[in-house]
Amino acid sequence: MTELLASYIRDKITVTDEELQTILSYFKFIKLKKNEVLLSHGEASQRTFFVNKGCVRIFFINNDGQESTRYFAFENQFATALVSFITSEPSEELIQAVESSEVFYITHKNFFHLLDTIPQWEKFYRGYLELAYVNNTNRLMSFLTQDAIEKYRLLLEENPVVVRRLSNKMVASYLNISQETLSRLKSKL
Repeated sequence: MTELLASYIRDKITVTDEELQTILSYFKFIKLKKNEVLLSHGEASQRTFFVNKGCVRIFFINNDGQESTRYFAFENQFATALVSFITSEPSEELIQAVESSEVFYITHKNFFHLLDTIPQWEKFYRGYLELAYVNNTNRLMSFLTQDAIEKYRLLLEENPVVVRRLSNKMVASYLNISQETLSRLKSKL
C-alpha cells in the first residue's frame, strides 16, 4: 500500500532499502471522508500528509468569512501548514479533504527524528522546502501581476486537474476570484 509514497521518496533521495523501510515505518495511513478537517484554525500543525488517493486543500478564512485556498495536494503530493509545522505555533490555515481520500501522515516529532537519524532525509526536507518556496512565490507573483483571465489560463496550463476535479467554488477560492467571475472566464474560453 505504501508503493506510491516509497516511489515518491526514492525519486527525491537515494536511500538503502533499510533506510526506506525505517522512513516508511513512521508514516501512518488514514482514510478521510469528503470535507473532513485535518487541521483547524488555531491548532499547531503536528502532521505532514502525503496524498495516496484523493485531494486535500490548505486554506484560510478571512475576517469576512471568505475562504481562500493556498494549495491543493492531489495524488503523489505532500501537504502541510508549513509555517505552523516549522514553528509549532498555532496555524492560521486549515487542512481539509475535498474528496474522499487516503493519506499517509508523519508526525512533527517523527519527521524531525528522521532528520537526526537518516542523513538523506535532510536532503528530502530541503527539496520539500525549496518546492514550497517556489510554489508560494509563484502564486504570490501571479496575484500581484496577473488579472483573473491570466491566472485562470495559467491554472489550465500548469494544473488542469484542479479545474477538472474540483467545484467552481474551490477553483474560484484558489484563484482568489468570485464564482461569478470564474463562470464568465469559463464561457470566454
